[in-house]
Amino acid sequence: MGQVIRAEGLRKRFGETQALDGVDLEVAQGTVLGVLGPNGAGKTTAVRMLATLLRPDEGRAEICGFDVVREATRVRALIGLTGQYASLDEELTGRENLVMIGRLLDLPRAEARARAAGLLERFRLSDAANRAVKTFSGGMRRRLDIAASMINRPRVVFLDEPTTGLDPRARGEVWETIQELVRDGATVLLTTQYLEEADALADRIAVFDHGRVIADGTPAQLKARAGRQTLVVRASEVFRTEQLAAIVAELTGERPDVRAETGLVTAPVTDPGVLRAVVQRLDETDLVAAEVALRLPSLDEVFLSLTGHTTSTQTASEAAAAQQQLEGSVR
Repeated sequence: MGQVIRAEGLRKRFGETQALDGVDLEVAQGTVLGVLGPNGAGKTTAVRMLATLLRPDEGRAEICGFDVVREATRVRALIGLTGQYASLDEELTGRENLVMIGRLLDLPRAEARARAAGLLERFRLSDAANRAVKTFSGGMRRRLDIAASMINRPRVVFLDEPTTGLDPRARGEVWETIQELVRDGATVLLTTQYLEEADALADRIAVFDHGRVIADGTPAQLKARAGRQTLVVRASEVFRTEQLAAIVAELTGERPDVRAETGLVTAPVTDPGVLRAVVQRLDETDLVAAEVALRLPSLDEVFLSLTGHTTSTQTASEAAAAQQQLEGSVR
């Protein structure tokens, strides 16, 4: 698979704030790159540069081999962009919104209508096609917004925190939409603050912090970097949880986390061989376990180990930079 997105040394400053500080990215054709980080980490700035909406102070980037600065017009014909906030006219119907965008992209009226009808069906919005967007649910609006970005049949789709503020059901609907895009051959760059979203959707993840890429790899590779795994054992008989916890503590040399009400005992481990030892000891003591497993660290744990803070942490300067990114004009 070829690399359809390439960025080298991207830098951008807003006043005193260094929003991007030498970012390198590569995204292979037909894959999803999850760009993960807190507000102010530089995710939106990177998307705006790759989408030709913001000129880098330094560095360069290409989409499908075309330079985003020198060949911006050609790049725009190849991409679709869905920002953090839906860019829809709420007084128009779903169909009217898509046809209008098609006409703005110079599609003939008949083709714009045909594309709109096809996208409404594809994103399961046909039944609501003739309703005003202001009557749509949050998930429906986001699906329509993504559909709008697909009017020009883009090869590359940028989704900037597309599920922010949605309830779990609506978020799941958007996830299904993203997976459909990839099945149809699109390449997706997805920015998100939700670790479970990156884990569920991304083939690779780039972790942003303070305007830099501090880690890059598959979800499994990033989890492996965090080091220790977690031993998970659940007692079938809840009243024997303390006995189980004593066994886990002895075999791991760690003080386990105990949930007496559910029988769950967990502890960090460095030697995967401890799993066999636990199973053997349970058999010797006639203690029945409903669950025995080793799991990799969660992405939450990975992010914390990489940055020393969670994705919800944001300094005052980072907040100011995020606000400038939203309010600033193309530079």
